[in-house]
Amino acid sequence: MGKEIKLPDVREEEQTPLVKELLEIIEQLAERVQHQDEEIAHLKDEIAVLKGEKKRPKFKPSKLDKETEKDQAEDEEGAQGKRPGSQKKPKTAQLQVHEDKVIRPCEAVPAGSRFKGYRDFVVQDLVIRAHNVRYRLERWETPDGCTLLGRLPTELEGRHFGPTLRGYILYQHHHCQVTQPLLLEQLREWGIDISAGQVNELLVAGKERFHDEKDALLLAGLTYSSAVTVDDTGTRHQGKNGYVTHIGNEVFAWFASTESKSRVNFLQLLRAAHTDYRINEQALLYMRQQRLPQQPLECLRSHERRHFLDQEQWTEHLANLGIVKERHRRIATEGALLGSVLDHGLSPDLAIVSDDAGQFNILLHGLCWVHTERLVHKLIPLNEAHGEDIARVRGQIWALYADLKAYKANPTTDAKVELQNRFDTIFTQKTRFTTLNQTLKRIHRNKSELLLVLDRPDVPLHTNGSETDIRDYVKKKKVSGGTRSNLGRRCRDTFASLKKTCRKLGISFWDYLSDRLSGANNIPPLPDIISQRLADP
Repeated sequence: MGKEIKLPDVREEEQTPLVKELLEIIEQLAERVQHQDEEIAHLKDEIAVLKGEKKRPKFKPSKLDKETEKDQAEDEEGAQGKRPGSQKKPKTAQLQVHEDKVIRPCEAVPAGSRFKGYRDFVVQDLVIRAHNVRYRLERWETPDGCTLLGRLPTELEGRHFGPTLRGYILYQHHHCQVTQPLLLEQLREWGIDISAGQVNELLVAGKERFHDEKDALLLAGLTYSSAVTVDDTGTRHQGKNGYVTHIGNEVFAWFASTESKSRVNFLQLLRAAHTDYRINEQALLYMRQQRLPQQPLECLRSHERRHFLDQEQWTEHLANLGIVKERHRRIATEGALLGSVLDHGLSPDLAIVSDDAGQFNILLHGLCWVHTERLVHKLIPLNEAHGEDIARVRGQIWALYADLKAYKANPTTDAKVELQNRFDTIFTQKTRFTTLNQTLKRIHRNKSELLLVLDRPDVPLHTNGSETDIRDYVKKKKVSGGTRSNLGRRCRDTFASLKKTCRKLGISFWDYLSDRLSGANNIPPLPDIISQRLADP
């Protein structure tokens, strides 16, 4: 990058016609140099990609939420005198001691000395070794010729690998992102006699109970939540590009991998375990809002059949009604799916907060403020005046965002009116940068979705939770590439959902796996915990 060129500060009385002309030439050269620097940086990125390296990020991450949290934390620190979390706690007082070792002084203890107790020094360590158990099943022959045989514990499930080892394999692969080849090498180094096929079998086979619990997560979360955040990202499956969608909030996270990320796909996911399509008032209202022409709309409304069990029946119905245009079929399908979702108990007041991806814009939709501020953040100023205007507008957005966070904690009518007026003032102003003006105008059109929090203080202001939850898929794609079998993809979604949900509920994922695989069942089903947390906040 070239060095930034700054115009000299020339006093007004010294600006002769020649000086003014020279200043204009310098400004034009500065703009040309900046464009050249951007072009060089772009070419460097292309070279890096061709060499298999990473290119530079397009812009720095937004500090919108962190900066406002920092200001709030500083205010609390000033009020209390200490920063939160600065209080010390005993480091080893709560540790369970598994073994005591008494160490005598190196010197001989003189006669007449008095024992004064111990000075404890606690050392934390791990015991990692193979532990093989031989179960000797007794065989007895009864007088009538029958054979009696001892039974294996139910948690073994007829396998030659114990629940602790099976749990460790699942934990390492899904929680620690350890690939199967590395996991196989690690186990063999510890003396475990296991093959690559057996490792894969332990990761994907016999996980129906986990799948059922994961499927129930979404139903519980959507039933009892007032708001969720959503996001999606790319994944690889069987060598092809696909997508994974995240739905969640502060108490649950749910993932599903599909080939599409359309609105039809999102509505199909919201149906949870259901597969039906319904034509009801909500479905017809959606179709009218999406401007489905009158003829296909009337055909759907007047037909006596309103419920379809699966996609095959629904597709056949559309064909029989003569609805063949792709756009008409898509709108009708979206409406029928929405009718099914609402008929199965999803509240029409559920707030869905997204990054403005079109497939998520249904029901009561809110927008992420971090993504909105990013539209201004990534603008490239052409001169110093443009940079000043961008910085000033970003400061205004940060201040408004901080006050919206304060409003969530203490909503009032006066604050609501004041925040609405400030929003209009910020996003209708005229600056010296035309591109910035257009961006502000675009943001202002989304006023109702950005200020949803004024009517619903329970709605989150950003989708940071979804972006954090879905980041594991990005890392896993870089490490493993993708899944090869449909069962493997399903297991990836299931254990990602269960792991993230355990973390949100304050449950150790290791304890959860051990509990389920051992058959202890001391941890209640996660959907029950979610229902209780959301019903009694």
